[in-house]
Amino acid sequence: MPYDAHAAFIAPARATAQVWRLLAGLVLIGVIILGLTALLRSAVVSLAGNAVHRDITRLEGAGSTQAGVLVLLYSFGIIILAVAMVTAQLHKRSPLTLLGPIPELLRQFGATLAVLIALGAAIIILPPWGYTDPVVGGVAPLTWILLLPISLGAVLVQTSAEEILFRGYIQQQLAARFRSPLIWLIAPSVLFGLLHYRPETGANGVLIMLWAGGFALIAADLTARAGTLGPAIALHFMSNTSALLILSADGSLSGLALFRLQVDMADPQAMRPYLLIDAMVIFVGWLAARLAIRR
Repeated sequence: MPYDAHAAFIAPARATAQVWRLLAGLVLIGVIILGLTALLRSAVVSLAGNAVHRDITRLEGAGSTQAGVLVLLYSFGIIILAVAMVTAQLHKRSPLTLLGPIPELLRQFGATLAVLIALGAAIIILPPWGYTDPVVGGVAPLTWILLLPISLGAVLVQTSAEEILFRGYIQQQLAARFRSPLIWLIAPSVLFGLLHYRPETGANGVLIMLWAGGFALIAADLTARAGTLGPAIALHFMSNTSALLILSADGSLSGLALFRLQVDMADPQAMRPYLLIDAMVIFVGWLAARLAIRR
């Protein structure tokens, strides 16, 4: 069966698989995230003053500067901490159980990442080339290279946080309670999609939400096949590295991108071809990841 490894992955969650406990855990995670975020902002005000706090808040909202994107991405570490606290206190188990066996996770992450890098290189090298919309330079190449270790670390924190919450915590708890994959595959994916709705993108907001939900479904499938979060984190990491660090839509978290695509994200005619291409690349990446983790 393709999901044999999933049984061992969800086993630590079986002792506390009650639905009320999952719902309480999600509420507590939200409260902790809000509390820690407020605490962090208070610390910034105390240490650096209101002017710096306003600058950071503005940068987080703008998403078009290097500091703004880095602050936003690294702030996802608060999610990891919140999920770890709830897992340890409410579910009485080690937060490491959300990841799967660590040696296997590292092996699968490395194997999947290697395959996805090769796939990405092939997509860049092979025809067709170019974009119908103008591509302009983003971060200066030397600055981009110097920032790359910090930028990659930020993307890894952000993508790991989302995978730990959705494919780790929520998927494990639902799968430990319900046998049907229709529940533990679809429910977290729908929630993931809804949380990625962006009203500022106008008519494209629903399409972006559906794209995110489809990605979440693929990540959930990979997790169930692998028995660890390694492949899902690798796929998520490669997707966001491409979208945030290499080629980003202008003005949309583009502060760290080497190139910027000048396209209006609220324009359906302009954005839909790119969403379709991106969806196809993710689908091929899913197939490649399945090959990478095949035993």
